Amino acid sequence: MSAGSVLIDPATERTIATVPATSAAETDELIERAAAAFPAWRDTAPGERARLLRTYGLRVRDHLEELARLEVTNAGHTIANARWEAANVADVLTYYAGAPERLLGKQIPVPGGIDLTFHEPLGVVGVIVPWNFPMPIAGWGFAPALAAGNCVVLKPAELTPLTAIRLGEIAVEAGIPEGVFTVVPGRGSVVGQRFVDHPAVRKICFTGSTEVGKSIMAGCAAQVKRCTLELGGKSANIVFADADLAAAAASAPYAVFDNAGQDCCARSRILVERRAFDEFVALLEPAVRKLRVIDPGDESAEMGPLISAGQRSTVSGFLDEVEVAFAGSAPDGPGFWLPPSVVLAGSTEQRIWREEVFGPVVAVLAFDDEADAVAKANDTDYGLSGSIFTKDLGRALRVSRAVQSGNLSVNSHSSVRYWTPFGGYKQSGLGRELGPEAPYAFTEEKNVFIASD
Repeated sequence: MSAGSVLIDPATERTIATVPATSAAETDELIERAAAAFPAWRDTAPGERARLLRTYGLRVRDHLEELARLEVTNAGHTIANARWEAANVADVLTYYAGAPERLLGKQIPVPGGIDLTFHEPLGVVGVIVPWNFPMPIAGWGFAPALAAGNCVVLKPAELTPLTAIRLGEIAVEAGIPEGVFTVVPGRGSVVGQRFVDHPAVRKICFTGSTEVGKSIMAGCAAQVKRCTLELGGKSANIVFADADLAAAAASAPYAVFDNAGQDCCARSRILVERRAFDEFVALLEPAVRKLRVIDPGDESAEMGPLISAGQRSTVSGFLDEVEVAFAGSAPDGPGFWLPPSVVLAGSTEQRIWREEVFGPVVAVLAFDDEADAVAKANDTDYGLSGSIFTKDLGRALRVSRAVQSGNLSVNSHSSVRYWTPFGGYKQSGLGRELGPEAPYAFTEEKNVFIASD
């Protein structure tokens, strides 16, 4: 391995570790080891695969606090969020442990015989994980892929590889056979590119920027290789005048400032019906100002730092172009801190309204009626998530159907439940993760006709 990443605690700017980078040749060796392990894993009895995945989930739960503390230090997540993220990996493993024995084919009525379908694993799957949610997004990729009988090579983000490396170690401790699940730290331009280019990798699951996602999709197209892409977002939080405005305003900061706004699902555009605009903004200000932006290891922390100095500089560049209406607080001293900030947008053409900021910034804009709300919500290249606040059930259904987004919540900001599908419209991605159908996305459907005459 070559010289790798020096990891910095984003809350203190202290060096916490150095992780070597895997070379292209070493990546190829690990991919080929996974390919060699595939036949035995594919042929492992479904009940045994299920048992191993359940054991793995239990082992992750045993190490929940260790994993959470590691994420606080490496990614700056609040301890409450990091515990949820580690538990989510355990939950996803347990959920998909039920899949190996339930990957069912069909018997299709045909003349002259019997027609059967089978779901067979692809082979080696490459999972490329971002730095904003290292643990859960890794689990969303590797758990259903393993359940379907595939081997997985996983590349964590260069900034946040520590929990992925530990999850790889726990997999071995749980009895997952060698080569079945391999964590490959390194640069995207090296490790990620070999995942895309190597013919033994039959599918890529990528979460990250839309720009990089397009490049991965083009590389996969050259080999007719499958890919699932979860990319950027610029989600809308639509608040109608008939909504519970106090509840909508109280919850809005958590919908965008969670993980310091470094979330593709962040509701970073708030659309408020004009006749309720002033009241909503007045309610929003104290909710933002009381947000506890402190040491992420503190049990009461509600927002931590940004991941890096570079990311803070990028977000600050957006704020330099606009007037901040009001903001919360952030610690002084070391750390990549930025206060949660609210901008009253002047138009839908402002860069802060149109582009993904990926930081603790939200823009607020008025709309006139239902049609105007839908038009403004859809006026974006993205379509990942969003929220609708109203007491009118008919309106909730109409607007939910009209907004071009893969995941919507009414009177809520919930985007992700591992038992329901997750993914985006337009440039927010391609394909779906999670939900009961996810393992099928890691299989080929084979059709067999048996003549009876």
